[in-house]
Amino acid sequence: ISMNINENMPVYKGRDFKRPIFSIDSDFKTGASAYETRLEINMHTGTHLDRPLHMIEGGATLDTLELEQVITGCKVFDLTEVEGGISKEDLEKLDIEKGDFVLLKTKNSFEDILETDFIYVDKTGASYLKDKEVKGVGIDSLGIERDQVGHPTHKTLLANNIVILEGLRLKDIQEGDYFLFAAPLKIDGVEGAPVRAILLKDM
Repeated sequence: ISMNINENMPVYKGRDFKRPIFSIDSDFKTGASAYETRLEINMHTGTHLDRPLHMIEGGATLDTLELEQVITGCKVFDLTEVEGGISKEDLEKLDIEKGDFVLLKTKNSFEDILETDFIYVDKTGASYLKDKEVKGVGIDSLGIERDQVGHPTHKTLLANNIVILEGLRLKDIQEGDYFLFAAPLKIDGVEGAPVRAILLKDM
């Protein structure tokens, strides 16, 4: 359920400076004995997770993440009928329990809107998820919120140590229970990182 990383991939709000840059350190044409590629990448490229430092000064960094937070059972919910922001009212209809990791499938997975008017979680939805004490929340947009002054969705979730996964690809995933594997690279001191997110069924 991960995005392919390449120079032409969708990035947050289409901002070109966020696109990954590939360069070749060595190749066989120059007489080198090995082919090696260098990648310059924003930590919030493609499918990635956010840590508290992303939005909270002095917040926790990636190296404090417990693997049990991102290698865990999860629930996928179909919210493809929602327009705009996913609200508390939308989430109250779902079977969300304390400790759940919830993945929100929206029309982002089907329409070419990742860089423009993507579906997101509004501040009422974030407060509801906080009150339910979920472990994490993932969504198929490149940002869990859009155009909310002060980033209340991010701050509400991250301040409560709720993992945020963004950039999921859920088009071919049916609503239901799965096992999620979404471990990032082990990088010290950073506020997020790309992940290779995988769903397993019948675990």
